[in-house]
Amino acid sequence: MGDASLTTELGRVLVTGGSGFVGANLVTELLERGLEVRSFDRVPSPLPGHPRLEVFEGDITNSDDVAAAVDDIDTVIHTAAIIDLMGGASVTQEYRQRSFAVNVTGTENLVHAAQKAGVKRFVYTASNSVVMGGKRISGGDETLPYTERFNDLYTETKVVAEKFVLSQNGVAGLLTCSIRPSGIWGRGDQTMFRKVFESVLAGHVKVLVGNENVKLDNSYVHNLIHGFILAAQHLVPGGTAPGQAYFINDGEPINMFEFARPVVEACGEPFPRLRVPGRLVWFAVTVWQFLHFRFGLPKPLLEPLAVERLYLDNYFSIAKAQRDLGYQPMYTTKQALEHCLPYYVDLFHQMKSETGEPLVAAAAPVPPAG
Repeated sequence: MGDASLTTELGRVLVTGGSGFVGANLVTELLERGLEVRSFDRVPSPLPGHPRLEVFEGDITNSDDVAAAVDDIDTVIHTAAIIDLMGGASVTQEYRQRSFAVNVTGTENLVHAAQKAGVKRFVYTASNSVVMGGKRISGGDETLPYTERFNDLYTETKVVAEKFVLSQNGVAGLLTCSIRPSGIWGRGDQTMFRKVFESVLAGHVKVLVGNENVKLDNSYVHNLIHGFILAAQHLVPGGTAPGQAYFINDGEPINMFEFARPVVEACGEPFPRLRVPGRLVWFAVTVWQFLHFRFGLPKPLLEPLAVERLYLDNYFSIAKAQRDLGYQPMYTTKQALEHCLPYYVDLFHQMKSETGEPLVAAAAPVPPAG
């Protein structure tokens, strides 16, 4: 075990996926801390110009772009990825190839280029799902083995990429670690609550799935960013972080529906209270999915693998991050919700105006990808 008191300055930081939800928030925080930052993404940055921000547009699958991105960089924080919970028969070969190209080959490109460029630190963004695999997990820690049952293509790519990143720790002087967030939420979120709102507006589900005592954990974006920076600071010879993986979340497991309830109600929508057994729903959508692919019936509203996350406990301990990195969530769930509730209400009404459809009195949160 390394020495948790050993830390370092980050120097010049490259943030991949710097135009995305997590990446843009991370870039903003690094700039506020006085650091020089390069944002690397395929699309333009949504952030205003800043004297210490360099925006580099390029493709993570292009080796020349990646080499240019890591030039004169001290620390890489890699958040870029294709994020989708497609799984099972819904995955086409084309989509599979694209996901592996970005999430796996792109990560390999970054690590190798960083090693050649003399980068000192590399923080990877994985997911808590790398150990889940349809199992009930309550307070799981980093000793859990990687899953061999992939709930979705995203998880499969994250397992392969994390294994690679950690295997490269210490090669050519590059120190590496991996962060495993849970469902990421906060201002700028266009995934977790967007899917909740899509269900509300479409009226697809009018009941809650699973027992109210079933819990997941989440990662408020600013708690996650705090974890990223602590991990990078501890990537030092003799320190605690090199070669390690860490669960970073809010430390407050909660039922997914009860987490979504105050947001949906703040949008002026009633929230269902009737619950149905999760296994019953899982069986129904499994049969539905079979009929969809076999006989061309409409696609089921939820994939069976997504339903599993609604009726199985899946939350993880942050004790290792607390011990090794000094991590403590900066915001409680209540504090974070108060901060970003106006954003979510605005997002809901924007989506409502775009659909032009009447509202319905039910919501079915889709469990997040970490």
